[in-house]
Amino acid sequence: MAVKLAAPELLRPVAGVRLAAVAAGVRKASRDDVVVLELAPGSQAAAVFTQNAFCAAPVALAKDHLSATAPRYLLINSGNANAGTGAAGYAAAEACCAELARLAGCEASAVLPFSTGVIGELLPVERITTVLPAALASLAPEAWNAAAHAIMTTDTVAKGHSVSVMTAEGPITVTGIAKGSGMIHPNMATLLAFVATDAAVAQPLLQDCLTSAVAGSFNRISVDGDTSTNDACVLLATGKGGVNIRDLSSGVGEALQGAVDEVCRVLAQAIVRDGEGATKFITVQVEGGKDRHECAQVAYAIARSPLVKTAFFASDPNWGRVLAAVGYAGLAGLSIEGVSVYLDDVCVVRGGARADDYTEVRGQAVMAQDEITVRAELGRGNAKTTVWTCDFSYDYVRINAEYRT
Repeated sequence: MAVKLAAPELLRPVAGVRLAAVAAGVRKASRDDVVVLELAPGSQAAAVFTQNAFCAAPVALAKDHLSATAPRYLLINSGNANAGTGAAGYAAAEACCAELARLAGCEASAVLPFSTGVIGELLPVERITTVLPAALASLAPEAWNAAAHAIMTTDTVAKGHSVSVMTAEGPITVTGIAKGSGMIHPNMATLLAFVATDAAVAQPLLQDCLTSAVAGSFNRISVDGDTSTNDACVLLATGKGGVNIRDLSSGVGEALQGAVDEVCRVLAQAIVRDGEGATKFITVQVEGGKDRHECAQVAYAIARSPLVKTAFFASDPNWGRVLAAVGYAGLAGLSIEGVSVYLDDVCVVRGGARADDYTEVRGQAVMAQDEITVRAELGRGNAKTTVWTCDFSYDYVRINAEYRT
């Protein structure tokens, strides 16, 4: 079950983008599992990918195609990750791109492939290529919601968000969709996410915009500490909305960055809220570090601790588990006497020990909520960071134990 999360009611069309979702039976019959996204000529793309050494075939091919030309099409499938499939997997991704390119009349390098699902099984090329004519025939600018549903795997809720902002040069629209529920931990973006804007943005600026947005969103979430083989986050700019971004520090540039930041942050938090078996949405704030890096070390030590996460599932204010995570995060010269820990506004630990005014009743009241903030103050400096995570429930084990059945 998702924590205070509902599928988006409205995802705004982005001028220069059309989408279609079709059913290919990649893993399950009678559900949409292939998405084709078409971009207007002249569009630009920026992307970040998984840092997992066993990156999937579509990741490798998408990188190769991006280095060759600007994309005209994205081809996305759920149900099969096409990862751990070696040269045959790369050839399968190439075959799918080549067929879409043939049907659409473009170069194969102008098609970017993305896959999500079971690792270690070869992509069923014929099933995908068979439905491509139907996908091209049904492309529509309003199909963002259908696409958001088609890319789901263990997700229980489709994830999407739109922002429209007015600038001195005119309106800018940013719409994005994402999928992710398990195997979520940053070493890039921990999911599949596709974000588009109608602004005109040169590719280097677009890459800077995406890198900044990912740093404060997709690279600040963790469900289970596992980094996927298939992570990809793509930002597309069609230039069909009339606003030209030449400098991200300009008024219009800051408006675009703010809109992309919001879309990525909402999508990233939606992934955590829909974490496999999640019953609680947890914000981990670490303050008083020497730099953001060590704050992140502590934040992730807390966020990925199975003992901390199971305590949250049980609504148990077992603050010793949080304190232990702070201690093993690896900070050189950490003075425990300078550490304080809070559950929401309730001080649990002060001076490295249980706070004198803390009571179990107050801690229990916070832990009974489905949204909780854990705040750790390190007393070493002025740096801070925020990470979002969720609890571990019985259902997390069940979902992953049954994933291939």
